[in-house]
Amino acid sequence: MTESIAFEEINKYIGENEAELQQYVSLLIKANELARLTGPSDEETLWNGHIIDCAFALPLLPARGRVIDVGTGGGLPGLVWAICRPELQVTLLDSITRKCAQVERIAALMGLRNVEVVCSRSEDYAKKNLEKFDAAAARAVCAAGILAEYLAPFVKTKGKLIAFKGPKAQEELAAVGNKWKTLGLSQPRLVSYELGEMNRCFVVWNKVGPLPKGMPRRPGMAEKFPWYR
Repeated sequence: MTESIAFEEINKYIGENEAELQQYVSLLIKANELARLTGPSDEETLWNGHIIDCAFALPLLPARGRVIDVGTGGGLPGLVWAICRPELQVTLLDSITRKCAQVERIAALMGLRNVEVVCSRSEDYAKKNLEKFDAAAARAVCAAGILAEYLAPFVKTKGKLIAFKGPKAQEELAAVGNKWKTLGLSQPRLVSYELGEMNRCFVVWNKVGPLPKGMPRRPGMAEKFPWYR
């Protein structure tokens, strides 16, 4: 049975932090002129299609600890989480220098002391930070099976992996079958939510065991040679 998150569960976070979230949107629009951080750059689309989308994951995050946003782009979802959950330490990871520079500038202008921006390939950073995070997440990166390989090395045992997904989630999970334990992961569960008229979901895995030998692999291997094939 699929779980779900209602808008009422995140409304408190949005209401309490609306001024800061609106400031982030304004800064993101300006930064978009210097580096392509997001597709849309109008205030309404950024708010309804990105800020609210990222906020829906807030109930899934740990009460305390460190979380990492892999492939952060313009700071989504990581900066939304840092604003709404100041008790969390949030690492924003991206491999594109110009994006990292703009996101770091936004965090500094907003005075967010719980944010660290790292410019690195995921695989390289994971080797230096194995199992140091309580949760790892990614939004609009790649298929679920491949994404799990990118996220799993960062997460402690009993931690959590979170993937933002759309209507193809079930199809992507079916491609892997029941092999998730190979990565030290539980079977995934789906948590649905409604973003306007769109049906969206999170794929959530718990980290239940150690990584297999050889993980993380060299950059590029995850997509060229999926671990589950």
